[in-house]
Amino acid sequence: MMQLDKTFLCGSYPPLVTPFRGGKVDFDRFADLAERQAKEGSHGLVVAGTTGEPSSLTVAERTELVKVAVAAVRGRIPVVAATGSQSFAETVELTQLGEKAGASAVLVVTPYYIKPSQRGLIEYFAAVGKRTALPLMIYHIPGRAAVSIHAKTVMRIGERIDNLVGLKHADKGLELLTELQIGMGPEFRMFCGLEALSLPMLVLGASGLMNAVGNVAPAKVASLYTAVKQGDLQMAQRLHLELFELNRAIFFDTNPVPLKYMMSRLGMLDSPELRLPLIDLDAELQKAIDPVLLRAGLLQPSEMATE
Repeated sequence: MMQLDKTFLCGSYPPLVTPFRGGKVDFDRFADLAERQAKEGSHGLVVAGTTGEPSSLTVAERTELVKVAVAAVRGRIPVVAATGSQSFAETVELTQLGEKAGASAVLVVTPYYIKPSQRGLIEYFAAVGKRTALPLMIYHIPGRAAVSIHAKTVMRIGERIDNLVGLKHADKGLELLTELQIGMGPEFRMFCGLEALSLPMLVLGASGLMNAVGNVAPAKVASLYTAVKQGDLQMAQRLHLELFELNRAIFFDTNPVPLKYMMSRLGMLDSPELRLPLIDLDAELQKAIDPVLLRAGLLQPSEMATE
């Protein structure tokens, strides 16, 4: 496995939403969102992860988003390009374009819908990894991709390519984390992709967080990582509890539907616009989110929606 700087791919790397305006990607607003992450203490950011609606974007749009993020952060924090697709050819294209666009690493999801075997996953990731010089992380999200990757499979991929450096784990099963720490070694980067499991995974040795909630509370999510890193578990537990209700609200509907509504309410987005088949959050759930934002200290009483 390639050697990485000790601080690289460690910490809070929020997967940014993709803003739309009139059906088109709002690249100027996206640059603002990337800038905010750099200013508010995130250790990196992810472009076109699940939260960024990648399956609704074209190859050109995804590549341009990487370019915009790299330009916006100006080297202050790393930009991870999520370059996976259901198509091997498209994944390779996105990965190579992401590398040319200046990404510091790539995050490649297990190919969705196809439901490949473990042998197929080995060949797939080995082939992708051989086509880029960037550090590569596997994105494990069986709830969306309908395929799980086993620890032995990850180890086999690591034997085939030296740029496999980590895995984002968006699943409730925590055994995989420990299995990979033993099988791949302590330098293998493990990121938590489920907000509610952030603290448990960090305590078990995860390298960082790739959580959608970092779009609205970047400083607090980064502080959670730092508290665990510094051994201040009392502070970490307090932050975990403070984030808990907000974390749950992210999943009132399919991510990023509630998140985009939150961000529009907080003035971070001009509108919660999505692309089909995702549609706006329904009125009843909108009413439920405002009190959550109030209790999180993100919305003032005077800004609450009225009937």
